[in-house]
Amino acid sequence: MKKQQLNKGLLPRHVQFIALAGMIGTGIFKGSADTLHTAGPSVVFAYLIGGVILFIIMAALGELALAYPNHNVQHLINKAFGSQVSFLVGWLYWINWIIVTAVELLAAGSFLQFWFPQSPLWLLSLICAVVIIGINLFQVKYYGELEFWFAGVKILALTAFIILGFLLLLGVIPSGIHNPLSNYTGHGGFFPHGLGGTFSAFLVVMFSYGGAELIGVAVTETKDAERVLPRIIKSTVWRIIIFYIMPILIICGIMPWNKVTGADSPFVQVFSVTGLPGAAHIMNFVLLTAVLSAANSGIYATSRTLFSMAQSGVAPARLAVLSRKGIPIIGLMMTSLFIMFGVFLAYLTPDEVISYLMTIPGFTVMLIWMSICAAQLKLRPQYLNQPSFKVKWFPYSTVFALIALGVIFIGFIFNRNNIIGTSVSLITIGVLILFSYITRKTIVLV
Repeated sequence: MKKQQLNKGLLPRHVQFIALAGMIGTGIFKGSADTLHTAGPSVVFAYLIGGVILFIIMAALGELALAYPNHNVQHLINKAFGSQVSFLVGWLYWINWIIVTAVELLAAGSFLQFWFPQSPLWLLSLICAVVIIGINLFQVKYYGELEFWFAGVKILALTAFIILGFLLLLGVIPSGIHNPLSNYTGHGGFFPHGLGGTFSAFLVVMFSYGGAELIGVAVTETKDAERVLPRIIKSTVWRIIIFYIMPILIICGIMPWNKVTGADSPFVQVFSVTGLPGAAHIMNFVLLTAVLSAANSGIYATSRTLFSMAQSGVAPARLAVLSRKGIPIIGLMMTSLFIMFGVFLAYLTPDEVISYLMTIPGFTVMLIWMSICAAQLKLRPQYLNQPSFKVKWFPYSTVFALIALGVIFIGFIFNRNNIIGTSVSLITIGVLILFSYITRKTIVLV
């Protein structure tokens, strides 16, 4: 093994689909059951508002990436706020993706239980973990190509779900659905739990949208980033909004929101109640592919984050060592070890582990996004070269996103329903702050 720089092996289509893969996973396919239970049909407003916030963050990140070429998220935070904050954000981001990846692999195991109900969750999740870790041992260009097709499958499936769902709602395809519009207004109305229920759904919504910032990780391995990054950001955001809001509306129309059990994906439940032959099995296969894709992106993000932190001096230098194929092999091994611990949690508490773990990344994602907004506010006056792509209505748009994320974050800290996720998140942040002081040093990035 030898120490070297990451290769620029990712094409624009790879980067765009890597970001989509990170965002279209458990959050929509399985987490939508939690948001529907919390807010009912009104959850579409949470996804819409979250989409607006997401666009501002993505635009801010794109602007920073163009103003400071070859700098990823962790580098940018270091430049804006120094090594201590960089230490905190970098390790928090790594922990975030470790948990997200574990959740995706546990979800993959739960989808496999649709066909193998007698097999334990931990065993099926372990098999999925071994497969995904093996994929990440290849050169980044092969990883990007595979992820491109992985993400393509679930985007195609969501498109098919939207088209088929509308045909079912309109009665073009015969089904057992009677007066689907009543499902939007019945069962407690469009806001069955009031505005408070809609607000409470934001934590899972933020978890669902988490992954957009993966573009800021992959940019250092992207060819011709300055030309393609603005286009990728714009297209990614509106596609995400469509792929979240429209399926939720279809699910609420086809079946009452309070009939979504959470035992299976709402997407599988929808096809099961329609009686279409084989549709539930096909959709379950697609969902399995989708969460494996998101886990694939998660392992990529964690290994590259460790490599970046090692280069900056806020992680052991050993983590900057690459294999002959240009893979951060030590970081990948460390990531794999912690992911296996997540599978072990499934062995201990197979019924609760996914719900518990999904609350934690919601907090960490919001902190990462707030740090991106704060970095843009800090660095905008310091640009040596003005980027070709900038956030509109600056600084008001960035300040709006920062305040909105802060309000959501504070709201969930005081929500007793999130006490486990809140406690774990705050303890983790406290430990990282303590270690940031212990390992304090001055880092200068060129």
